[in-house]
Formats: sequence, structure tokens, C-alpha cells
Amino acid sequence: MSTYIVNPVVVRAEESSKGSIYKSIVAMGMRARQVNDQIKTQISERMADVIIDTDENEGPNADQIAISKEFDKLAKPTFIAMKEMIDGQIHFRIDGITPDSE
Repeated sequence: MSTYIVNPVVVRAEESSKGSIYKSIVAMGMRARQVNDQIKTQISERMADVIIDTDENEGPNADQIAISKEFDKLAKPTFIAMKEMIDGQIHFRIDGITPDSE
């Protein structure tokens, strides 16, 4: 997994240039929830394809463990949202005010 280093001063400067820091944080939170929901959907779809043995004595299914480990390596939704915000990939509008109109 990649290492994420977030410097609060840099983040604040980047977000302030786009508008209110608080509105940017709300937008990143909403985006993080969207990313999290997408990941949950992908996991559910992948797990649906796994055949579950009815024998409970064997322990956890190896396929389920492999899928879980694969998704554990993904970046956290919050970091994905922060990176998208800093890279200018998130465009948002809160209370009818866009970051560029302030």
C-alpha cells in the first residue's frame, strides 16, 4: 500500500484557493462516502461469485480471504477523496455557492 503523507498547511492552502475550507471538507466527505459505497458494491459482487461450502468445520473460505486481502490493499476512501480534491477532479456546489464564486 502506498504511503500517504498529508501536510495540513498544504491541504489548507490548496483547499482555500478553491473556496471555503469547510465546504471543501464537506465535499471531500461526500466524495469519500461515494467511494466507500462503490468499494462495498464491488466487494459484494465479487463475494456473490464465491461458492460457500456448507461444511462449517473447515473454517473461512480461502477465496473470500483472498478477495478481502485484495480490497484491504486499496487506499482508504478519505485519502482518495483528498487526492481528487487536490488534483482538481472534484467539482461541487453547496448551498448554491461554488468554490469559484466566493
